[in-house]
Amino acid sequence: MKKYILCSFVGFTSFLFGQGVPDVEITATGLRQVEPAYRMTESPKIIDTTIANPVIDFPLLVLQQPTKIEVEPINPATIKTEQKLNQLYSTYVKVGIGTELMPLGEVYFDSKRSRKFVYGVHAKHLSSYGNFSDYAPAQFDRTKLGLYGALNEKNYSLRGDLHYNNQGLHYYGWKIPTDSVDRATTAQRYQDVGGAFSFASHKKDSATLNYKVGIEYNNFGSKKPLEDSLSDWRARENFFAVNSSAFYKMGKEIYAADFNVRYNGYKYGVAGDTNTSIIDTGIVVNNTIINLKPTISTYLFNNRFKAKIGVDIVIDANVKTKAHIYPVAELKYSMFNDIFIPYIGLRGGLKQTTFKSLTADNEFILPNVALRNENTAIDVYGGIKGTLSKRMSFNLSASFARVQNKALFVTDTTYSVGNKFNLLFDTLNLTTIEGSLSYQLNEKLKIDGIGRFYSYSLLNNTYAWNLPQWQAIARGSYNLFDKFLVNLDLNFEGGRKALVYALEDDVTVENNQMAKSLGLIADINLGLEYRYNKRISAFIQMNNIASQRYNRWYNHPVQIFQFMGGITARF
Repeated sequence: MKKYILCSFVGFTSFLFGQGVPDVEITATGLRQVEPAYRMTESPKIIDTTIANPVIDFPLLVLQQPTKIEVEPINPATIKTEQKLNQLYSTYVKVGIGTELMPLGEVYFDSKRSRKFVYGVHAKHLSSYGNFSDYAPAQFDRTKLGLYGALNEKNYSLRGDLHYNNQGLHYYGWKIPTDSVDRATTAQRYQDVGGAFSFASHKKDSATLNYKVGIEYNNFGSKKPLEDSLSDWRARENFFAVNSSAFYKMGKEIYAADFNVRYNGYKYGVAGDTNTSIIDTGIVVNNTIINLKPTISTYLFNNRFKAKIGVDIVIDANVKTKAHIYPVAELKYSMFNDIFIPYIGLRGGLKQTTFKSLTADNEFILPNVALRNENTAIDVYGGIKGTLSKRMSFNLSASFARVQNKALFVTDTTYSVGNKFNLLFDTLNLTTIEGSLSYQLNEKLKIDGIGRFYSYSLLNNTYAWNLPQWQAIARGSYNLFDKFLVNLDLNFEGGRKALVYALEDDVTVENNQMAKSLGLIADINLGLEYRYNKRISAFIQMNNIASQRYNRWYNHPVQIFQFMGGITARF
């Protein structure tokens, strides 16, 4: 009922508003005042809704308040090691005496640990008054003195060396009773004095050129003749060299170059003149070698692969001026984290033959010898090296080289009675096979073994005179509680032949040349040292334990078993 009434009311109201309303007109009197118009002087503008904040300028007030800065010190870092560094002593002295009246003395004075300055002085003397009953006098003495110093800075280093060597000997390779020979006629003495100076840069930036420059000088000479009128008839040699190298690293490549100039002036007597002997003429040789060796090295595969290639350009200004070009190439690849490293290479070079270098190999050489530079036209080599364990390493290699002007020592019968040696130069093909094995147990035990085999093919000679066909070398050291030290050296050589001029035992004739076997070299040396404390120790040295009087050179036997004892001191 309520809903019905409500609907009726709404309908009725709509009806009333929907009906038309009549128009009504009203007439009246009124006052309408219109304000005068005026012109706005401002131009229209857009008022942004963003209202800029007013800038408030405060005057600066000069206020100075006292401040105090406190820096808290940082303690230096400490590194703990299982073993402390050994204490260094600046002076080391070793004195001893051996059989055959053989005194020994050594003195070393060196700087202690320093990052900047390094210097030292070394002196050593060894002599022997022993003789062979059926040979000429065989005494010798050797005295060496060395002085060095270095300055190591952050970006460069300087180093200088001076040396003086005095070596006296006798040409004892003459089978004659010792008492029947005047020692002055068989005596020889070599004087050697020289020095070197070098400068090297050590800039850390890899994109910077680093270089090294050095100079060397050496004077070497033999003993003056007994007669003053023949004082010029001895060997005199002056050597001078300028050595330089530089390298630059760019990415994975290293560009390097070596430039060296070596001069050696050898003089015996007066050029073109003769002394009292008609067959002895003066010799003057001015030998200069200049070489430029640019190379490029690259590292790939996380530095496991290394390749090096270059060329060595050499000018040989000896009797005639010649130019040589030698290849430089090498490839290495590390496998299984350096367990195996195969390598192969190609090289060559010119070796300057000097009177000093010849006497270092054979001190019984004549003072008047012809000098020719040794030319290795090509040398191909390859092998594999690596580690069998963390304590054992090995190396196996083989090489083939063609060498021109190889100096061979042969017995002289023209200027001597057969107790001196002269030179024969020949061209040979040399094949070498070598293997080595090393073992090291910390500082307690060290063992090295080397084996070599040589094959010679010569142009004019039947054999490579006085050169071995095989070598076996073993070295070992053992440290027991840092109190007892044992050193053992083994040296074996075989297959050596000497050129002789008369039929003897073990002499064979081939290609009209007489060759005599020099037998086996079996040299065994044993050294023992007892350390009383860190400063004082006692030692004994036993050489040629097997007592083999083998011939080091033809008619030049060595002393049999030798014994030496002495003490050492550090302070």
